[in-house]
Amino acid sequence: MAVERTAVNPWPWSVELGYDQGEVVSGHTRTLYASGQTAMSADGRPQHAGDMGAQLALSLDNLEAVLGKAGMSLADLVRLNVYTTDVDRLFEHYGVLAARLGAAGVAPSTTMLGVTRLAIPDLMVELEGTAVA
Repeated sequence: MAVERTAVNPWPWSVELGYDQGEVVSGHTRTLYASGQTAMSADGRPQHAGDMGAQLALSLDNLEAVLGKAGMSLADLVRLNVYTTDVDRLFEHYGVLAARLGAAGVAPSTTMLGVTRLAIPDLMVELEGTAVA
């Protein structure tokens, strides 16, 4: 059975910002709940201290790697939680995330939260996703 996704948007403003208020998913057989992905190297070392844009890009690469290992891609993402230690700085680089999601043809329901810190002090952004296929 094919996965059917239906965007739920009672207001148009969120679509203009690149995300849906909700998504109804039916017909799926597999769900992946991905742990928060950060700017960590393959050997578990934090990367790009002080560089929000590079950390966001690597966090997205790492989320994509988890999705890929599960036989999924960004196109299967239905939920994205974004945690950051600096919301204003993240918005300066948000185009990195929006472009990759747009290229995948997806606008997952999204929450962005400003937090005082992440598990490793040099990290500034963490991406947590849910995907269905």
